[in-house]
Amino acid sequence: MDLYQLETFLAVAQEKSFSRAAQRLHRTQSAISQTISRLEEELGETLFDRSSRDGTLTDAGRLLVEYAEELLNLRSEAHDALAELRQLHQGKLVIAANEFTSLCLLPVLNEFHRLHPTIKIQVQRSLASQIQRLVVNHNVEFGVLSFKPDDEQLNSIVFYRDELVFVVYPNHPLATAKNVGIRDLGAESFIAHNVLSPYRVKVIEAFKESKTQLNMNVELPTLETIKEFVRMGSGVALVPRISVDAELRRGDLVEVPVSDFRLDRQLRIVSREGAPMSHAGKAFLKVCEQIASAPNSRYLYQQEKKQRRSSRVASS
Repeated sequence: MDLYQLETFLAVAQEKSFSRAAQRLHRTQSAISQTISRLEEELGETLFDRSSRDGTLTDAGRLLVEYAEELLNLRSEAHDALAELRQLHQGKLVIAANEFTSLCLLPVLNEFHRLHPTIKIQVQRSLASQIQRLVVNHNVEFGVLSFKPDDEQLNSIVFYRDELVFVVYPNHPLATAKNVGIRDLGAESFIAHNVLSPYRVKVIEAFKESKTQLNMNVELPTLETIKEFVRMGSGVALVPRISVDAELRRGDLVEVPVSDFRLDRQLRIVSREGAPMSHAGKAFLKVCEQIASAPNSRYLYQQEKKQRRSSRVASS
């Protein structure tokens, strides 16, 4: 029993005539009769009283009408739902990001939501070390990373470039300095993020190369708490520029250039290679590309080439 058979059956039941049903469905009357006969054979029930000329239904036929209408209505609803999905009237956009990368997503998501207000947006806060696995395992459609993915199943697009900046509270002795060097920071108390990252390792290495002690006496769980602790005069910090833009404009914090230290951060949108992308996902990438094309935008849209692992050939 298929939907075409049910559609034919319902047409005959509603038209109360095989010939009128044939006209409605643009089929021959014999084709309609054959379809109904096959359906009756499959069900093992007679659906129409053949002695009647007005397509009178049997008890089995009347029962089947209800189910046929329900199934055909579901088919229509499915077609409508898919059309709405294509037209971005419904759907879901699911992205994995950490605290910092979520900040960079906000302008993109704001524009996406303005263009497609009925699409549900879900950003899952995740550790950077887990995001690749979440994307590969189809838990999310996109992930945002501050490092190049090492999984060959992933595609990546560089979409934002930021840097670490050295910030102090306004009354700090270094607040009026034009610039400092790493060696000037050996006596400072740094407020650090308690989640390990490749950039934390690079900061530690930079201080080691300068033979300068790095005092990380306080570790806190979020950028907000780090900024607030610095603002209270309890230490200094190296934080992503985007996370302190507002505080620097208000004068709550002060950026001090470090002449011999620069650490750029590239953010990437990663997705599964070869996986079918949702209509919402395609629209999201289109918004990313549009924002990147705006004058003086910090945003980028650069497809990143993969670093293929070279295979080793064992020599005999």
